[in-house]
Amino acid sequence: MADDDDYAHSDVSVSRRAEKARRLATYLWDRDISGAELLALPAAARRKLARAAATNPPSTEETWTVAARLLDEKNAWAARNPEHPAAGRPFAEEKILWVKPPVRPWTSG
Repeated sequence: MADDDDYAHSDVSVSRRAEKARRLATYLWDRDISGAELLALPAAARRKLARAAATNPPSTEETWTVAARLLDEKNAWAARNPEHPAAGRPFAEEKILWVKPPVRPWTSG
């Protein structure tokens, strides 16, 4: 196979990865999951998350990284435009299904 036949880096594959990253970022945004939280999730959780987003799980880290970058960019935009309807997160309560809050140590009184 010649180097110019590398499907993984063709225009079509780059476009499909970008579209998949956008679908994932949209799903994650609605659930108030940040780019850093996404990248911190274990691979199995990311695969489940992709399926919940009605998307085939990405086979490369590159797609997840692009989705995380998109989330960071939208977060910056939302901070500048807090009143815009697109800055809302309609399913923020579902975040707990994917990103668990840190467990606080038990303290004796």
